[in-house]
Amino acid sequence: QVQLVESGGGLVQAGGSLRLSCAASGRTFSNYNMGWYRQAPGKEREFVAGISWSGGTPYYADSVKGRFTISRDNAKNTVYLQMNSLKPEDTAIYYCHASRDRGWGITEDYWGQGTQVTVSS
Repeated sequence: QVQLVESGGGLVQAGGSLRLSCAASGRTFSNYNMGWYRQAPGKEREFVAGISWSGGTPYYADSVKGRFTISRDNAKNTVYLQMNSLKPEDTAIYYCHASRDRGWGITEDYWGQGTQVTVSS
């Protein structure tokens, strides 16, 4: 099992910044691809950003490209999401996600409990 605990959410004005952190425990953090997802009220959960187990080229949703940066520190078992130039439409619960391909079509994955980000206009 992998336990994921997010922190860093809060209330910020439009144009401001926040940095989310996700601390992992339980298994070898560096074996897992890490991602951030978000879910706004009344909407489906959507992908925000992802980074591979090796810290290679990250991936971003088009809606956050150029504003958000995902990074990881394998020594600290932590993944971060730096969010700049925040917009009211970024308001959502942000979830940390860990995944690992075990082969044969099996993916092992885990979710954090989420942290609320609210951007006021």
